[in-house]
Amino acid sequence: MTEQRPTSRGTGRRPRVVIADDCLDKLEALAEGAIHRNPDLADRLLGELGRARIVAAAKLPANVVAIGRAVTYRDESTGQEKTVTPVFPEAADISRGRVSVLTPIGIALIGLAEGASLPWDTRDGKRRVLTVLRVAPQEATEGLEAG
Repeated sequence: MTEQRPTSRGTGRRPRVVIADDCLDKLEALAEGAIHRNPDLADRLLGELGRARIVAAAKLPANVVAIGRAVTYRDESTGQEKTVTPVFPEAADISRGRVSVLTPIGIALIGLAEGASLPWDTRDGKRRVLTVLRVAPQEATEGLEAG
């Protein structure tokens, strides 16, 4: 399996990742808890957290993908747009567009700003590029966070 790393459009470098401090501990705990079950995903999440700029929740820019913020992205090879909301695993519900932050797409999107592009390797080995188009305001937090 090829590792999927976000990149800045046209530069070949990964775009910046920004994470709110109020989610950091839970995201780290999720990654550490997944080390034995799914080391590839756990390593990817820890890697993204390790390079992220951590900011106070109140200072997280409105255009950055975060837990509970719907994100619309485009598959550049097909032109198809999709909207999902990253959530903690216990609130995931794909039928409602709620994707776990502990999935390849959740890890790839979390912390990215509008306009960022990332290469994505599909399950059948094809390389695609996804671009973050829009980030919506935070949803009501009911069911998105565990206390």
